[in-house]
Amino acid sequence: MKLSPVFLTDLGIVSSLGRGKQAVLEALTREARTGAVARSDFLIDGTPAYVGAVPGELPQLPPELAGYDSRNAGLLILALEEIRASLDLALTRHGPARIGVVLGTSTSGIAEGERAFFAALKTGVLPAGFDMRRQELGSPAEIAARYLGLEGPAFTVSTACSSSAQAIADGRRMIRAGLVDAVLAGGVDSLCKLTVNGFRALSALSQGLCNPFSRNRDGTMIGEGAAVFLMEREEAEVALLGSGATCDAYSMTAPDPEAKGVIAAMRSALEDAELAPEDIDFIELHGTGTEQNDAMESHAVRAVFGDTVPCSSSKGRVGHTLGAAGAIGAAHCWLVASGLNAAGALPPHIWDGEPEEGLLNHSLVNAGMRLAPSARRRFLCNALAFGGNNVSLIIGRP
Repeated sequence: MKLSPVFLTDLGIVSSLGRGKQAVLEALTREARTGAVARSDFLIDGTPAYVGAVPGELPQLPPELAGYDSRNAGLLILALEEIRASLDLALTRHGPARIGVVLGTSTSGIAEGERAFFAALKTGVLPAGFDMRRQELGSPAEIAARYLGLEGPAFTVSTACSSSAQAIADGRRMIRAGLVDAVLAGGVDSLCKLTVNGFRALSALSQGLCNPFSRNRDGTMIGEGAAVFLMEREEAEVALLGSGATCDAYSMTAPDPEAKGVIAAMRSALEDAELAPEDIDFIELHGTGTEQNDAMESHAVRAVFGDTVPCSSSKGRVGHTLGAAGAIGAAHCWLVASGLNAAGALPPHIWDGEPEEGLLNHSLVNAGMRLAPSARRRFLCNALAFGGNNVSLIIGRP
């Protein structure tokens, strides 16, 4: 039995590319390194590291939610406020008990926990007023539900870098199961010392700018941001057409070089969407810029799609936003599929142009490339995580 589609009614997004849909789309479709900056306040030895940081001040939570206040919460609120009007309409239409929340994260507000820890090392006690809720993994969904007055099921997914892609797939499942009539789904992650130093300890942090799918790639750079969708049954311009998820458990940190789990996830998403590989017009690659990930994902994409589908990775500009990466990648697909992109521009792949045999060099999007007039605007987005947690989403016009 063919299941009815679930639509992505509206999108709120903030990343190092900008604040809001229009700003992010304009930066995404330009050939520029917008967003990446060198910072010396993350690595413990003071060495500068490139990160995808969101500039400017962030909103604070209202006094009744002060125990949750963090940079992570500020990014989330910024994204929520962009779709506040759509959320208010959904509340009127469905009621607060029929709207759920599913968000993904991998760090939550751990940066605030780091500062409290270092203060305690000096003084012997945690700072007055420090609240553990700021760094708990479950907090993002609690924050969103309480901030908006939503009363449906609310939970946070944390499967490393596939967290928010899984949250979006879970949101559709909740609607189809009849548990709710609408879902706020997406993800948020913020910069902190833990992740930047952790990736460096794994020899997975780039020495300079992230350079996905280049022969000169040497690692990823960490970013931050938030992307949240309002998902409903009511027809909208863009839908979640399919999803596929696998867990190959090949290694805690290394991808399976044969990419069996990733191939299975992409094929499952196509089957779920009732589409063939040739129906996909663009692929938002996970594309971290590490030697192993780019080789594995190239193998997987070529096994399913060959070298014909235009592809790009945004990690060279926004960085790897970890638990938010899947939602931000899905958001990029939503923006390219939407009427905001009337010209049909595709996001150029930002790298040094130095190819390596066996990688996806022939299908990477160049500056100025556009969708064909006959394109149906149906895109695939990969989110691939530690532990072999793989999620592929198909987003586009129904």
